[in-house]
Amino acid sequence: MNSDYSDLVGMACRARLNSYSPYSRFRVGAALLGRSGKVYLGTNVENASFGLSICAERAAVFQAVAAGERDFAAIAVCADGKVPTPPCGACRQVLLEFGPDMALLMAGEDGAAGPVKRYTVADLVPEAFRSFEPGSGPEATA
Repeated sequence: MNSDYSDLVGMACRARLNSYSPYSRFRVGAALLGRSGKVYLGTNVENASFGLSICAERAAVFQAVAAGERDFAAIAVCADGKVPTPPCGACRQVLLEFGPDMALLMAGEDGAAGPVKRYTVADLVPEAFRSFEPGSGPEATA
């Protein structure tokens, strides 16, 4: 893994420690690298009304967009447990909107010292929904 991405994984793991997850007790952190070089952090924040909760990945993206950044190179996700956990479907869709080819790094609680899986966002969203235009879906290219 290149050292920039190793640092990004470390930032995601540190962000994980700020999680507010009293219901699931499953902490997740994310570190999103903008093309500007700036890193945006996110963590999961739960709510007793579960639908009001937000995942770490979306928290990082929304923070970046609020700061005016919309072009991303990579995102690292670090979750509790030894095995890397992939983003949920909602997070995959949001990430796809901003960078289907961005690097997606997934790590467990051991960060870069443990197993780290690397994909692109598009790898995890086959047959993705990308547009409201009729005829622009995956079937248009088949």
